Amino acid sequence: MSGAVLREMRWWDIAPVLELEHELFPEDAWSAGMFWSELAHARGPGATRRYVVAEDAEGRLVGYAGLAAAGDLADVQTIAAARDQWGTGLGARLLTDLLKHATAFECDEVLLEVRVDNTRAQKLYERFGFEPIGFRRGYYQPGNVDALVMRLNVQEHVQGTEETD
Repeated sequence: MSGAVLREMRWWDIAPVLELEHELFPEDAWSAGMFWSELAHARGPGATRRYVVAEDAEGRLVGYAGLAAAGDLADVQTIAAARDQWGTGLGARLLTDLLKHATAFECDEVLLEVRVDNTRAQKLYERFGFEPIGFRRGYYQPGNVDALVMRLNVQEHVQGTEETD
């Protein structure tokens, strides 16, 4: 299990997030501007975003995740864990944080896109109850890689976890 501490992402996290972003997603990494834009909607009474980072005991940023909400629908915008954190449960902790906030945003469903060649992430999402609902052809550019679109009914997920607690 990852001993990383999760906390809200702030503007000063953008530089280390970008380092990890470029390491993990070299072909289709987000820009600084994309993160700035997302964080602009993450605070205050009208917030529609949740962005979180994970830091290890030495203060090194080892993961991050983001969620956007609009009405009763949320979308996992990004989720990433440093390679040395794979298999530690960090991805599950990041996703759990996002799903709790989807509930706080009063969303009924959560959608996400995942690369068709990222089976590790697909298995994580399936463990949480996400189901495939379609594809977006050529979604990830410039590599022209398809995305698998997955959906989770938040209320069913919450009821399922309450029954197993």
